[in-house]
Order: sequence, then C-alpha cells, then structure tokens
Amino acid sequence: MVEVPTVKLSNGVTMPQLGFGVFQIPDLAACEAAVTAALQAGYRMIDTATAYNNEEAVGRAIHKSSIPREDLFITSKLWVSDFTYDRAKQGIDASLKRLGLDYLDLYLLHQPYGDTMGAWRALSEAYQAGKIRAIGVSNFYADQLKNLELTMPVQPVVNQIEVNPWYQQPAEVAFNQGEGVRVEAWAPFAEGKQAIFTNPTLQAIAQAHHKTVGQVILRWLLQRGITVIPKSVHPERMQENIDVFDFELTAADMQTIASLDQRTSQFFDHRDPVTIEQIFGSSLQQLKE
Repeated sequence: MVEVPTVKLSNGVTMPQLGFGVFQIPDLAACEAAVTAALQAGYRMIDTATAYNNEEAVGRAIHKSSIPREDLFITSKLWVSDFTYDRAKQGIDASLKRLGLDYLDLYLLHQPYGDTMGAWRALSEAYQAGKIRAIGVSNFYADQLKNLELTMPVQPVVNQIEVNPWYQQPAEVAFNQGEGVRVEAWAPFAEGKQAIFTNPTLQAIAQAHHKTVGQVILRWLLQRGITVIPKSVHPERMQENIDVFDFELTAADMQTIASLDQRTSQFFDHRDPVTIEQIFGSSLQQLKE
C-alpha cells in the first residue's frame, strides 16, 4: 500500500499531498463504496462538500473503516446559500452531523460569492473552538483572497482551484504560494476534456517514464507544490492515481507540459456575471429570504 507524503500547512496542520475527491458521485451507495475502496488503497484524505450531497456516504465509509480518525484528513465545503454568519454556523454543524464527525480537518468556502466575510467569521470561530483544524477557500482569485486576508484576523491556509494541463494558472498558483496558502487542484484531468488522456505530448512523457498519462499529470502537479484530489469510482484507477511517488519528471518534461497551457477554464469563467447568475443566482437568492 502506498504511503502518501504530507505537507505542513501555514497553521502547522499536516495534510497529505494527494487525496480522493467525491465530486459527481451523488449516489450514496456508490460513494460509500468508492470511499471504502480509496481508503483500502491507501488514501487518507477525502474531499467532499455540502453541494455534492454525499457527506453521509463519506461518513459511513469512514466509520466502517478500522483506520484511526487521527490518521484521516477529512475536507468539506460550505455552499453559497449558507454564506451568512448565522447560516454558516448552522452549515458547519450540519456537515459534521452528516459526516458523523466531532471535527473536520479542513473546511472551505466553496465559492467567492455572497456574504463571504460573515461566513468566514463563522469558520474562524469554529476553527478557534476546535471544530475545524484548518480553514480555507475554493475558487478565490488573487484579489478576492487578498481582500479576505486584509479583512479577517484568521488567514486561509488552502485555496482549492482548477488546475490542469489546459488551465495551469501559473500566476494564481504563484500568488497563493507566496502568501503561504496551499494550492489544491480540482479537475486535475480536466474531466477528460480535449482527449487529454490520448494527447501525444503527454503520452510521450508517460512512455518515457513507464507511467500513464494520468500519473504524469498528477506528478506534474505535485512537483509544482500543488496538492491534488483525483476522483474515480474504479479501484484500479484509484490505485494508479496514488502510485505517483516513485518517479520524477525532468525539468524538460515540466517545461513541455507548461507549453500545453491554453489559459482558459475548461468549465466556466468564475468572473463572468451571466455565468454567475446562471449557476449561483438561485443559491444567492436564498440569502435574501
């Protein structure tokens, strides 16, 4: 079984460099089975969210496991419909209840919309009370992160953002790392978009290292100092994704992959007003009710 190396966050909490994500596994039985298989494969960090509607399944898999709680690193996220101080306090407790846990290792603001400051105050209090060991954000751009840092006494230690070979975000990654904020990549494989697994450039690098394209992508992220949370419901792919600590990409490999950057999100523009309204409008409207 692979032992995943760890990194120390700026608040002193130790976090695995690679974990297991459960986005788009809404079926609770399937999610529980996937988390169980991931734990058996050696994953110790599990990433879920209120919006994924599967915290209960993650909790069941954790409790059925014989792994000591202190050896696990469990992350969840607060959705924007709970982005007020009072709603965020309730949302934190609701996540803990659904997961069946006494504390979370990491809790994030899922998006940079709504009353982020009020919600952050609630996260900060839960952190200071020991309900959460570390707090952070997701999908925050540099200016949004800096505004939070300048406004709030408790600083974020993680920012979970889209990073993959098509959308590498070098400036955002560098800014976060310069602020002591750990970057965590979601969609490392761009959900397979643009035939990423059969890209000739990535295939050539993979063949040179006797690895798969997926393993090369994960290794590229790790060597950039980025934590990564690949998702799969297939045990053989889970094993493949965690088996990335026995090789190293060369400087030439890293530069070649850097040349693939298309500088555009593979999903949607988090700063486009129309997109924000379409995706988050109904959730934000709940804050007015």
